[in-house]
Amino acid sequence: MFELFRLNYHNQYFAAFPDMESLSLAKRLWLESLSSFAPDVILRGAKRVIQQSDYLPTVHKMLVACEGDNRSHGLPDVHAAYVEACNAPSPKADQNWSHPAVYLAGKASDWYFLANNTERTALPVFSEHYKNYCDQVRKGIKLALPDRKALPEHIERPLSKDENLARLDALKKQIGLD
Repeated sequence: MFELFRLNYHNQYFAAFPDMESLSLAKRLWLESLSSFAPDVILRGAKRVIQQSDYLPTVHKMLVACEGDNRSHGLPDVHAAYVEACNAPSPKADQNWSHPAVYLAGKASDWYFLANNTERTALPVFSEHYKNYCDQVRKGIKLALPDRKALPEHIERPLSKDENLARLDALKKQIGLD
């Protein structure tokens, strides 16, 4: 990142970091400030800053560039995500989601809560969860939908009536209904 800045902002770079001590201090500060981002996210952010600015960036500008905006990460806006989560039929995990963050925010908000409360009540709850997942995505964390294990195509051998009754009795004993 600093090499990119040195090449692109030559005079500003050497004015900002005239000696090795100031460069070393700056690198330490930037490392601490950007440590929550993956290296490839930092590099993309640096390239984005170079394309958009004529001036050497501050740490704050780099943080903003590394985070990006929701649209650049394929994330819908919060209301569109809320509507998508509320309108998705069950089973929820089998739906074609615009982004895994929408599914995860819906699940964290509780599907029953979303389905049985007004938007005025449910949207703030969903919004908080969605914001947390969006923050993770902007920091370079890959979110994934849960794996769904399919049921077998067919059962090898159906149980006999006696086997079914034996399993039912065992289940009753297990939960204390005998």
